[in-house]
Amino acid sequence: MSDAPHTGEQHDQRLAGRLNWLRAGILGANDGIISTAGLVVGVAGATTDRTWLLVTGLAGLVAGAFSMAGGEYTSVSAQRDTERAALAKERWELETMPSQELAELADFYERKGLTPQLAAQVAEELTREDALAAHAEVELGIDVDEQTSPWVAAFSSFVSFALGAVLPLLAIVLPPATARVPVTMVTVVLALALTGYVGARLGQAHRTRAATRAVVVGLLTMAVTYAVGSALGVSIS
Repeated sequence: MSDAPHTGEQHDQRLAGRLNWLRAGILGANDGIISTAGLVVGVAGATTDRTWLLVTGLAGLVAGAFSMAGGEYTSVSAQRDTERAALAKERWELETMPSQELAELADFYERKGLTPQLAAQVAEELTREDALAAHAEVELGIDVDEQTSPWVAAFSSFVSFALGAVLPLLAIVLPPATARVPVTMVTVVLALALTGYVGARLGQAHRTRAATRAVVVGLLTMAVTYAVGSALGVSIS
């Protein structure tokens, strides 16, 4: 009986973790769409040469994907190092002062609304099962079995950014010269509306507002870069 709330809480945390990863992937794709669209539309304002557009778009895709992956790897590595240090400290406390740690765990469940007797029983059972996991979850908010891998985070960011960047890249190089910018703008608007909506739904935020915000940012980015490209445009042979 006492294990049921704890198991449900773990399930909720793992589900929330998966949703966070999915939302992060969508945001990465969103970044890929906006940054690459701004880049290729800006170049399209300067030249109609398909090769230059393709090279520019591919360079932006690769550079952006590696930048996203590197940033994610660094941040997740720092987070993981912090979590490991906290777990090491918690492990030391459990080894050197087990009675105090048991009382601390029981006090937590008592403050959650359990009677002192039941709180003590739950704390004892959880400690027997896995003391470190129980204390890490309660005191640190860490699931010892669900620590994020920096390499997985980096790979996910790389892939999500690249997938997002492919859309404006294809939209700018496949159509004829006169239709490239309009086709790219329509493609980007639809893609950003979708990613903004899904991301907001996963995050339980206002969906229409989030989708509109993403679309407006994308349109402003393309408008500004196109204007700059047109102003600085040169004939490239």
